[in-house]
Amino acid sequence: MSDPPDPETRESRPRFTRRRLLGVGAGTLAAAVAVPATSGVAAAHFPDRLDVDVRPRSDRNVVPARGRGVVPVAAHRTTFERDGERVVFDPTTRPEHYRFGAPDVLADGGGARPVRAGRPVDLDGDGDDSLLLLFRADEAGFEPDDDVAELRWAEHAEGEHGYSGTDEVTVVGRR
Repeated sequence: MSDPPDPETRESRPRFTRRRLLGVGAGTLAAAVAVPATSGVAAAHFPDRLDVDVRPRSDRNVVPARGRGVVPVAAHRTTFERDGERVVFDPTTRPEHYRFGAPDVLADGGGARPVRAGRPVDLDGDGDDSLLLLFRADEAGFEPDDDVAELRWAEHAEGEHGYSGTDEVTVVGRR
């Protein structure tokens, strides 16, 4: 019978077993699935489908950076394709789960909520009502160098999926 190897001279190398390999793989898979599932921002999906007008009936879409007053925003009736089907988005018949502001602020889960319920108004004389919403400027998160405003509509109050639309703006004042 041979002597057991001396622990001082035994070669040290990592032991990769099938069990260890499967455990590492399962842990990596669990982490990859858990991160988007636990982060509302990462899992949120808001394709650009809405027809939005900041300060409707005005040639200048001015929003204050300093946050005084309210910003009127119109969500117009919109038709688009989704999964090969025609979708008509009528904002006057949908639940009012809206947020408005600078796109980076909305992406981080912030933004202004409507001051009160929106009002159906035919803004362009086409016979279709748009939804006129008012948002507090100080909650919208605009910085002086921003030039785009975003409106997001969420299908459910949780705010993870819905549609968005953008409009060009001029931000005035200092934050």
